[in-house]
Amino acid sequence: MSALPLEGLLVVSIEQAVAAPFCSARLADAGARVIKIERPEGDFARYYDAATPAGSSYFIWLNRGKESVVLDLTQPEAREQLRAIIAQADVLIQNLKPGAMARLGLSIESLRAAYPRLICCSITGYGDEGPLANRKAYDLLIQAESGLASITGGPEGPARVGISVVDISTGVTAQTAILEALIGRGRTGEGADIRISMFDVMADWMAVPLYNAEQGNPPKRSGLSHTSIAPYGVFSTADGRQVLISIQNEREWKAFCAGVPGLAWMASDPRFASTVLRVANRAETDAAVAQAFGALSAAELLKHLTKADIAFAEVNDMEALSRHPHLRRITVRSAAGEISFPAPAPIVRGAERHYGPVPSLGEHTQAVLTEFCGKD
Repeated sequence: MSALPLEGLLVVSIEQAVAAPFCSARLADAGARVIKIERPEGDFARYYDAATPAGSSYFIWLNRGKESVVLDLTQPEAREQLRAIIAQADVLIQNLKPGAMARLGLSIESLRAAYPRLICCSITGYGDEGPLANRKAYDLLIQAESGLASITGGPEGPARVGISVVDISTGVTAQTAILEALIGRGRTGEGADIRISMFDVMADWMAVPLYNAEQGNPPKRSGLSHTSIAPYGVFSTADGRQVLISIQNEREWKAFCAGVPGLAWMASDPRFASTVLRVANRAETDAAVAQAFGALSAAELLKHLTKADIAFAEVNDMEALSRHPHLRRITVRSAAGEISFPAPAPIVRGAERHYGPVPSLGEHTQAVLTEFCGKD
């Protein structure tokens, strides 16, 4: 089997929750050795739920292939042990409160001065400076503060995105920045000091709705419909299934009307002759589509939509996702046995990935301290 791209790299991650562990898990998947530094009580994500036999689904998902080392960083000896490990690291990731590393005597500036090849990535809620720098920040709080919640949901009110989208996007951003820094270090020999805030990440992702709002066209919450395209939304079939369709242009509109029984008349009706007109007459457009879909079973409707090459999706729940024909899975080992999870998205042909086990709390403490500190 060919070597993984990050084999031979040592990553030390002083991490908890989701954003930093997401980043370091992806580095571990790519072959890096990841030493996860945990407080004596452990990463609090270990206890988010009891969904798996080995504990929290969050922790199992985000910590495969890592080594768990418990250090009480309030103690001087533990801080020296951490420094000894960092001294040999290629990458340091940390998502402590702003200034916490400096208070431990391990400021990023001093570490970079001592180890010029070290790539440091610090993840915070609002950055190191500014009026909110010391405010606690969690995923849903940033969804609200960044305006994401204001454009999510339906007309009745704001809503949260149903997954930890801020944490995950921050982890992806950190992973990307670290990989860029590794490429740069390969050219210059110099490490990097990377600072990433959850708020900055989400503000970047909010660029389109923000720009439109600043131009006097604030986005409206529209649930599973589209504010500027019709028909583009969810409709029910005769057997109660929900199907989301998207008609993007006039060619598709004509094919849609010709392909779905009961809609042929709409192709020649001037009220529906363009996207702009269909949006202007959305109530009539949606009512006609709903009537046609409601006369067909899901199987019949999907057959017609597929034949007409119309973009559609079924509105699935978790049970449907669990048996979805496109769901790829991996299996990871844990102290409680094997656990199956959705596979990471990238597929590298000819370089099959193997995913390491999920560590128990402090499982590798003694071995790592012996290796790096000579401590029995």
